[in-house]
Amino acid sequence: MSERIAFYAGSFDPLTNGHLDVLKGALFVADTLIVGIGIHAGKKPLFSYEERVELIERSAADELGPDATRIKVVAFENLVIDAAREHAASIMIRGLRDGTDLDYEMQMAGMNETMAPELQTVFLPASPSVRTITATLVRQIASMSGDITPFVPAAVAGALVSKFAD
Repeated sequence: MSERIAFYAGSFDPLTNGHLDVLKGALFVADTLIVGIGIHAGKKPLFSYEERVELIERSAADELGPDATRIKVVAFENLVIDAAREHAASIMIRGLRDGTDLDYEMQMAGMNETMAPELQTVFLPASPSVRTITATLVRQIASMSGDITPFVPAAVAGALVSKFAD
C-alpha cells in the first residue's frame, strides 16, 4: 500500500487550538500531513512565514509527540490543488466548525474536484471545545491584551503576547 499524503492549507496566522484539532484528526487518515501556509502578496500577516513554521512545528511537537515527525510545513502561492499535487498528496484536509463552513467548503471541494479529480477532499469536524475559535478573533483579543490561552497552544500564546508588547 502506498503512503497516504494529505495537504492541509491555511494561513495559520496564528495557529489555533482549532487548527491543532484538525491536525490531530488528519493524522488518523494520512501517513504524512503537509501543512501548506498560503502566501498572498495582498495580505500582510501578523506573523512572518518563518514564525508560523516555527509555531506550527513547536506546537505539534508539544501536543503530538512522536507523531509530529509526520508533519511537514511548506509555503504555497498557487492554487491549493497545484500545491497538493507538487507534494504528491492524494487527500485535501478541510476543517469544519459549523454549517457556514460546510456551505463554503462544499463549493470549494466541488470546484477542486472538477480541476483535480485525483484529489479527495476530507472534511474533519472540529471538536466542540474548539468550534468557536477563529484566528481573527484570537488576534483581536491578543491586540487588546485579553487572555488567549484557552484558544491557542502555549507557544503561540507566548508569541502573541510578545508580538503585541512591541
